[in-house]
Amino acid sequence: MSFFQRFKSILAGILMLFFVALLLLLPNEAYYLVAGVLGLMLIIYGIRLLWYYLTMARHMVGGKTILYQSVIVIDLGLFSSTLMSVSSAMVIFYLLGIYAFTGAISILRAFEAKKYGGSWKLKLITGVIGLALAITLVVLGFAFGLTQYLVYGFCLSLVYSAVVRIISAFRQTAVVYIQ
Repeated sequence: MSFFQRFKSILAGILMLFFVALLLLLPNEAYYLVAGVLGLMLIIYGIRLLWYYLTMARHMVGGKTILYQSVIVIDLGLFSSTLMSVSSAMVIFYLLGIYAFTGAISILRAFEAKKYGGSWKLKLITGVIGLALAITLVVLGFAFGLTQYLVYGFCLSLVYSAVVRIISAFRQTAVVYIQ
C-alpha cells in the first residue's frame, strides 16, 4: 500500500467516524441521510467502474464483467437514492441487508485467502462480526419494533468498519521479491 493509499484509507475511516457522530446526533433524520449518502456513493463507484471499463478493462480478458458490474452498481445506487421516500424501517433493513451481504462476502474471501495462503484472519473476523451484527439487529428490529435499535446498530457497524479500515492502513504490506 502506497503512502497515498494509506492516507486515503485513514481519511475514509475518520470521515466514517464523523458520519457516525452525525447519525447519532440526528437519529430521526438518519434514515434519509444514510439512504442519500449510500445512493450517492454507489453511483460514484459505478461511474468509476464505468470509466475504468472505458479506459482499460474493455481491452482485458473478462473486461465485460466490469461493465456489467458498473451497470449493476449504478442501478443499486439509483435504487438506494429512491428509498428516501419509503419508510425509515425499510431503509435500515435494506442497509443492514447490504451489510450482511458484505459480511458473507468477507467470510468467503477469507476462506479463499486461506486456501491460497494469504492473510485471512482479519477478513474472517470482520465478516463474522458484520454478519452476526446484521442478523442480531434485524431480529431485534422485528421483535421490538423499534427502529432506533437499528440506527444504533448501524452506527456500531460503521464504527467497526472505520476502525478496521484505519487499522489495516497501519498494517505492513507484504512485498514480494523476485530473485
